[in-house]
Amino acid sequence: MRNKIQKSMLVVICATVVSAFIIMAVLFYAYSLNHMKKELKQEMSYIVTAIEISGLTYLDDIDAARVETRLTLIDETGEVLYDSREDDYTFQSHAEREEIESALKNGSGEALRSSETIGKMTYYYAVKLKDGMVLRASKTLDGLMPVVLGAMLFMVGIATIMIVFAYFLAKWQTARLIQPINELDLEHPLENTVYEELTPLLVKMEQQNQAKDEVADMRKEFSANVSHELKTPLTSISGYAEIMKGGLVPPEDMIRFSEKIHKEASRLIVLIEDIIKLSKLDEADIAWEKENVDLYEMCMETCNRLAFQAEKKNVHMELIGEPLIYFGVRQILDEMIYNICENAIKYNVDGGSVMVWVGSTLQGPKVVVEDTGIGIPKDQQERVFERFYRVDKSHSKETGGTGLGLSIVKHGAICHGAEIRMESEPLKGTRMEIVF
Repeated sequence: MRNKIQKSMLVVICATVVSAFIIMAVLFYAYSLNHMKKELKQEMSYIVTAIEISGLTYLDDIDAARVETRLTLIDETGEVLYDSREDDYTFQSHAEREEIESALKNGSGEALRSSETIGKMTYYYAVKLKDGMVLRASKTLDGLMPVVLGAMLFMVGIATIMIVFAYFLAKWQTARLIQPINELDLEHPLENTVYEELTPLLVKMEQQNQAKDEVADMRKEFSANVSHELKTPLTSISGYAEIMKGGLVPPEDMIRFSEKIHKEASRLIVLIEDIIKLSKLDEADIAWEKENVDLYEMCMETCNRLAFQAEKKNVHMELIGEPLIYFGVRQILDEMIYNICENAIKYNVDGGSVMVWVGSTLQGPKVVVEDTGIGIPKDQQERVFERFYRVDKSHSKETGGTGLGLSIVKHGAICHGAEIRMESEPLKGTRMEIVF
């Protein structure tokens, strides 16, 4: 991490230095070119004034002086009358030259192009004289480039020094930035004194630590509960079997002892099946096969399956609503609805009722199960979805509950992206809603 930050800082600084160097080079070149243009125009104004005072003989004096500025005299037709540097191209027609056309039309003109005479980039400036002829001055950019290159070499030296300095500065600054991070107490993130920008990260780490602790506690509690729940029926089965093996059971009591063993074995099977269901729901990578399921029809089948249990408990069941197609996992949906309805019967009162409603709402497809049972205290309503949690442990044993039913409902809802809502009041009943 340290090397990565250091390299990132160095790259940013170097990119900034190089960008600044390029920008300065372009600006310096533009400044030098503009300065040369001003000098040539100023020189041209002196020459024009001298010609107007002394006449065209002044050109002969300049020619003898061998000045660096090239001068050309052109008449109104574009014919060259004089050139301070005569060559094969000197006396060609200049009528179509950009600066000449502009001077004849506007009084002055300028152009920057490669010279046909010497093959070098040249700046031209032309002025129309009072007699109608045009005097043109030109200079190559050869003299400009050495100045620019000299300045560039100086700037390259400065840039190199800056990059070297930036390297050591990035190294030092990175060490200062990384030191508090290397000294973090990961077990107690919020107790560290670091940059304010790291606070969200430390808060997230604290939350993850708490979540890990909660998961670890839940696993311990789950293991303990599983061990206890499995041990209880197994102990009973073992005890009854041992008594029967010792021949201590009278023949007339054999049926009663067999029924108790069968009951405990059935309870054990149900418990193991529920644990397996939860394990499958916990495995997020399982590709559940979804299909269109009629929730109303499924609720009707559930009520029929629980009819005997409801009759035995003297609980009246009623289903209302309308056909409702939902795309989901049939097996999980069936487990969810069955567990809620079964709880509504188990924890109901003698002569109570269970109402199941299925239909579409503005919030989405909904299944509602409302009973007139014993209800759930306010302080325990959030915990009923925990594994093996029972509001009334003694009553749950009487009804044969494993404490995993609502956990299956919760995980099934998560699997379908559904929401479980519960309203309950002791001795007045419970209302459970599954909102898809």
